[in-house]
Amino acid sequence: MPAGDDPDSLMALCTVFCLKNLRRTMCYTGDQNKLCLRPDVFLPSEICDKLVNVLDDNVCSDLLFSLQDGFFQLFCDPCSTRLTQLHLREDFVRDKDLEAIAKQDLIELHLTSCTSLSARSLRTLSCFRHSLVSLSLFGCTNVFFHRARVPLACGEDEDEDEEDQLPRHTLASDFTFQGFGRLRLLNVGGLAAEVDVETLLKPLPALTSLDLSAVHLPRPAFLAQWRDRLGSLVLYNVDLSEELIRTVGLFLVPRHLDISRESQRSSKFKMTRKILTAVVQGLGNLVSLDISGHIMLDNCTVPHFEEAMGRPSMEPCKSSIYPFQELKRPLQFLGLYNTTLCNVTHIPAYKVTGSKNEDQVLNAIEAYREYRPELAHRAINQLFDIARIQHCNQLLRALQLVIGALKCHKYDKSIQVTGSAALFYLTNTEYRNDQSVRLRREVIEVVLNGMEQYQEVTVQRNCCLTLCNFNIPEELEFQYHRVNMLLLKILEPARQDESIQRIAVHLCNALVCQVDNDHKEAVGKMGFVKTMLNLIQKKLQDRMCDQVMEFSWSALWNITDETPDNCQMFLNCSGMDLFLECLQEFPDKQELHRNMLGLLGNVAEVKALRPQLLTSQFITVFSNLLDSKADGIEVSYNACGVLSHIMYDGPEVWALGEPDRVQVMDKMWDAIQSWDVSSRRNINYRSFEPILRLLPQSISPVSQHWATWALYNLVSVYPNKYCPLLVKEGGIGLLEKVLELESSQRETKDMARYMDVHTDAHICTDITSFF
Repeated sequence: MPAGDDPDSLMALCTVFCLKNLRRTMCYTGDQNKLCLRPDVFLPSEICDKLVNVLDDNVCSDLLFSLQDGFFQLFCDPCSTRLTQLHLREDFVRDKDLEAIAKQDLIELHLTSCTSLSARSLRTLSCFRHSLVSLSLFGCTNVFFHRARVPLACGEDEDEDEEDQLPRHTLASDFTFQGFGRLRLLNVGGLAAEVDVETLLKPLPALTSLDLSAVHLPRPAFLAQWRDRLGSLVLYNVDLSEELIRTVGLFLVPRHLDISRESQRSSKFKMTRKILTAVVQGLGNLVSLDISGHIMLDNCTVPHFEEAMGRPSMEPCKSSIYPFQELKRPLQFLGLYNTTLCNVTHIPAYKVTGSKNEDQVLNAIEAYREYRPELAHRAINQLFDIARIQHCNQLLRALQLVIGALKCHKYDKSIQVTGSAALFYLTNTEYRNDQSVRLRREVIEVVLNGMEQYQEVTVQRNCCLTLCNFNIPEELEFQYHRVNMLLLKILEPARQDESIQRIAVHLCNALVCQVDNDHKEAVGKMGFVKTMLNLIQKKLQDRMCDQVMEFSWSALWNITDETPDNCQMFLNCSGMDLFLECLQEFPDKQELHRNMLGLLGNVAEVKALRPQLLTSQFITVFSNLLDSKADGIEVSYNACGVLSHIMYDGPEVWALGEPDRVQVMDKMWDAIQSWDVSSRRNINYRSFEPILRLLPQSISPVSQHWATWALYNLVSVYPNKYCPLLVKEGGIGLLEKVLELESSQRETKDMARYMDVHTDAHICTDITSFF
């Protein structure tokens, strides 16, 4: 089994199924179409936590997965449901959702970038104060503010959903963490500068982990109250000062310290050798340190000639960075991203973030993708260069990290641009054999999410190019309807980016090639035919015959194959007028002519539609194309095929004065006789049924001759592919009837006799060689 192809657990499968089928599993529809939990259902915390967290993951990463109104209300009663650990992000959760679960004894509540939450949720948080051990409010920028109030008209009721959309207004200055006696882990990263962090956190003397990312600390000395307990302190993007560093140096037990920055340009603080040495010496229990983004002075590292001696080592005494020679043991993690220190040889750490090599870059994506998209974006961009220019040696890990970042930040344009670009190179032919089916499906899903979320040119182009790396339509079939809808939406604008338009039309063509008729009919109903004809119309206006024009006709050829409804749509949308215009405007475009005539062959196969082709203008055009030498015999062959089906309806339907039916049939015969029967064909038949129906008849011998020639050519040039198909569809019996008919021409019978004998012989030989 390829790496990354492990099946989902039964628990995971059941959870997703229940979420998609709530009313068929654990719920019923109550009054006013309200979602209600069945009275005989009791769900323990293991199941409740999974239901909510999996729904959050899917809503945030899969745009097709929607949150049902009243979902959180299902967990309002702790007698029938138990929630203990919730991880929710972005606009998935609102004030009323937290209020619905206020009676639960939550132990862990992580809210990330939930910008829809307001100070209403602070009241709900207070309900959890006796049980909460771990709380994250990272990026919840509005949670400490009351919403602006809008005066209501007389008799008007307040709408809670509308309140969620109102801008924040006044600071909720009366809230503190008083009474949260069990709280040990707290993340208030991104806390607004208006909030007095010292007053807010003072009632929490027992904290062991604190994240103050990007928080304004006017009086850093207050941190000393946790000097005996704090094992983890994160000060990412906090303005460092000597006072803050001295305060940190008083800590007795920290194992993780993060004083990193997003960018060197935004900081006046210089990380000197003296300061870094003081940090390392003062914090003897450190196992994890992040100093990414700091300006490092040159005297922090040993001379180049000295550090280049010997093989790379993690022993602190050999460290190329002087301050780390004071370590007692190598660090488990060391963040050196966006510093010069990541380029040295001897680094005393098991996992290092940086930009020196693939391992450091992947470590950076892993460490920063959830809470620091600005750094993850840069690291993914560096991974893109590795995959594009060099070679990615940790493919599975790289793909999983990029997929995770794209799911985690579906609204972050920079992540979507760099992530989709990286996926293009990580899924190309060079890496395909190392990827599991499941992993490639995950790639497809995040790419489609990106296409849905962003109409921006670069994201759309990257996503479309990435889809081109897959076997189409096989690998996209599990998302067939969705991907077609997205491509058609891309092609809607009258003026689309030329490169995106070309790629999207190519994908559309590939998606309707070699799929069953149900798929084609479904895509036709989406507006596929109309969209392709609009593109053709636009190219005609520009007098341009390019790949978009040719792919559009090819796509129409494919989607109308044995699909009468789509053939009807083509005619209804003035397709024949565009056919004539293209012939006149581009008389020398052989590939274009072949695609157009192939499409009209599909239309001619539909008996009910043939009368619309039986006009003097159309018959004259088809008759003239019999002489075409374009694309070998293909244009002439397809034109003869169209006429063969029309002739098959008999002379009584030929109500034309000109051209004469007999003269057209003579010209058809001459064209067929001129073709080389050993011609190799640029065509792919899934079924011979439309050809076979022309065999046992005497109404139009030339139509019978064309059909026999077509079969003879295919089974003689491609016997392994088409002999079995001919036998399977009963072609041998129909050829024998050709031999019995007196109206059949001698040349027709000669070909039929050859196929009757040699097809059976080939099948028998093929079976014998198999055994």
